[in-house]
Amino acid sequence: MSGVMKRMGMIFRAKANKALDRAEDPRETLDYSYQKQLELLQKVRRGVADVATSRKRLELQLNQLQGQSSKLEDQGRKALALGREDLAREALSRRASLQQQVTDLETQHQTLQGEEEKLTLAAQRLQAKVDAFRTKKETIKATYTAAQAQTRIGEAFSGISEEMGDVGMAIQRAEDKTAQLQARAGAIDELLASGALDDHSGLAKDDIATELDRISGGSDVELELQRMKAELAGGSPQKQAIEGGTGDTQDAPPSQHKFDKQ
Repeated sequence: MSGVMKRMGMIFRAKANKALDRAEDPRETLDYSYQKQLELLQKVRRGVADVATSRKRLELQLNQLQGQSSKLEDQGRKALALGREDLAREALSRRASLQQQVTDLETQHQTLQGEEEKLTLAAQRLQAKVDAFRTKKETIKATYTAAQAQTRIGEAFSGISEEMGDVGMAIQRAEDKTAQLQARAGAIDELLASGALDDHSGLAKDDIATELDRISGGSDVELELQRMKAELAGGSPQKQAIEGGTGDTQDAPPSQHKFDKQ
């Protein structure tokens, strides 16, 4: 059972991958990748800004602590000038505590400044890569669009595109049906002529009538041929008959002429 499920899962993934590959447009994928790179660049820039803000805050704290340290030093000097060694010692003790804080803040400031420089350099490099990718993206998109248009034009001319293929198949089916109908009509005519099929319309002739028509047609041809020969010999048969009849009338007895007049 597990083997069947694995096979079904593999078939499903293969068909899904094929469907996704067919639906995927490289231009859209490139635009999406470019958008993601811009978002990453924006995050790096925000990081640089955050580090710079922290560094600036440390600088302000350092300035305040250094100001307090200078003030405590002045207070210790004044206390010594007035003979108050105890106050001078307290001022110097506080100044020492502030100086330790200043040292710690300076260390953090140097660390933040180093991180800021690294992030700034990374942002600059990423910006260069994004710009290069944008140029390459537009070039690939233009090339893909041109290749797609050229492919469609070539398929249209060659007739291998899906639309032209459907048209070609429709034409082929129409030609096949036409040839089939013509062959069927010719076969039916031959069967009717041979008498193998009965014509219930009453228009078809039987074999005897067909043979008589053929003989009659041949006789008509022979008569027409004799008439044409007579015309070529010197006159039509009717004219020769009239001339021959006139001579016989002159030689006939009177009673016969009188009968003809009546």
